[in-house]
Amino acid sequence: MSKLILTRHGQSTWNAENRFTGWVDVELSEKGKEEARKSGELLNKLNIRINISYTSYLKRAIETLTIILKSLSLPMKFNTAWELNERHYGSLTGLNKEETKKKIGEEQFKKYRRSWDVAPPIMTKDSNYLENFSPLNSGIPENKIPLSESLKNTYERVIPLYDFEIKKNLENGNNILISAHGNSLRALCKYLFNISDTKINELEIPTGNPLVIEFDNKLDIQKYFYLDESRAKKIIFNE
Repeated sequence: MSKLILTRHGQSTWNAENRFTGWVDVELSEKGKEEARKSGELLNKLNIRINISYTSYLKRAIETLTIILKSLSLPMKFNTAWELNERHYGSLTGLNKEETKKKIGEEQFKKYRRSWDVAPPIMTKDSNYLENFSPLNSGIPENKIPLSESLKNTYERVIPLYDFEIKKNLENGNNILISAHGNSLRALCKYLFNISDTKINELEIPTGNPLVIEFDNKLDIQKYFYLDESRAKKIIFNE
C-alpha cells in the first residue's frame, strides 16, 4: 500500500499581506517556517518512510520541503517540477485581495479566484513582477509559460506530471511527498477525488497541514486524512 502526502507550503510573506502571489517567488514568513516545522513533526509521528519527494520551482514550496526533510532526518534530495508551480494570477499578481474585491465586485472576484475555467486578465510582458519570478523558470519551454491561468489551465499541466511520473512511482510501492501550492494541489485533488467542475470551488487546502492519501495496489484510494485534525478541511469525494 503506497501513500501520497500532499503539503501546501507554509504561509508566505505575501500570504500574510493578503496579496495574489502566483508565480512571484516570495519567501516563507516566520509563521510559514513554523508551519513547515510542524508538518515535519506530524509526519515524523506518522512513522512512514518517504521514498520520493517533489516540489515546484518556487522557493516557498522548496523551503517548506527542505524543512520537512530535515525534520525527518532525510537527505536533501528531491525533484523539482515547474508543473507544480502555483497558478499564474496574471494581472492580479501583487494586488491586495480585499482591495481588489472592492474594486471589481464580489461576483467577478469569485470568478477570478475560485471558478474552474475563468482566468484573470493576462500579465503584460513588461510587468515589474516578472523580475521576481523564480530563476528556475528559465528551464521551462517558452511556449508553455503562461501570462495568466484558470484552475483548469493549472490542472492541464499538473495532471500529466502525475499520470506519467508520480503515478508510476506510486505503482512501484513508493511513498511520495509533494510540497506545492494551494491551486496546484487543488488541481491534483480534483483529479484524485473526482471532484466536479462546479464543486471544486469549495475545496480549501490549508497551509502546513499534510494530507495523507493511502492507495491499494490498484491505486484506488482506501483512506485519506489530514495530520492536524484541528485544521482539517473537508474533502469533496466522488461528487
